[in-house]
Amino acid sequence: MKRLLLPALLLLSVSSFAQTELEPVAERKPTASSFLLGIGGTNQLDTYLSPMEYTGTQVSFMTQSERMTHLANRHISFQSTFFGAYTSTDNPAETATYTGARLAYDAAWHYNYSPFRNFNLKGGAMIGTDLGFLYNDRNGNNPAQGQFSMDLSLSAGADYSFSLWKLPMQAHYQADLPMVGLMFCPEFGESYYEISQNGVGHDIIFAHLGNALSLRQLLTLDFCLKRITLRVGYLCDIRQSNARSLKYHDISHSFMFGFVRHFQLMKRK
Repeated sequence: MKRLLLPALLLLSVSSFAQTELEPVAERKPTASSFLLGIGGTNQLDTYLSPMEYTGTQVSFMTQSERMTHLANRHISFQSTFFGAYTSTDNPAETATYTGARLAYDAAWHYNYSPFRNFNLKGGAMIGTDLGFLYNDRNGNNPAQGQFSMDLSLSAGADYSFSLWKLPMQAHYQADLPMVGLMFCPEFGESYYEISQNGVGHDIIFAHLGNALSLRQLLTLDFCLKRITLRVGYLCDIRQSNARSLKYHDISHSFMFGFVRHFQLMKRK
């Protein structure tokens, strides 16, 4: 009886160990994380501060991570994006300067479909928030303007993998179009003292395609080297609004460069 019990216990422990080791492999979730720096030009207009357009330089960063989920038989991916920018622009006469900054976060869910090998299409929804400010060093009464928005957007993109001179590469494109949301917009001529007296909620309005048509496009190319993946790209970010007799736009074009990390998250049962 003892001779039979010992092999049975050994077999049981081996099968238990094998199950423990194999389960995390089945739970692996491929994840890509990127960090990009950007530099480019921007065109800004904010009629609350000045009727003139200001042009200058934008320095930005973008971190983005994307992973496949278990939803829809592993066809749904989750994407998380942080974006920050600093701008310095001048009016045409170079007599006044805008100094501005933005910080934004977006969370997106995409359905992925591969019509053929090495090519992937994706589309879905994105929700995000954007905070910022613009300061005019020449204004006296109203020298600064705060910026706030929350958007529900349509998001779509494509990925294509290929080789060039035996070097693996990946091209990525994504466009995000805000559809509806909320944004901060004071009345024309309303001072921030009046805003503080009336309450900020009075100046939070409904945003839609008719009064806040915006678009962000990102085109990147990955160079998959032996130990690191480099990424270069182009970012076109258009933020604009026309409400309460005030016009605003911030149109930037930036060259982006950075790196990508590919790894797998493992979940143990």
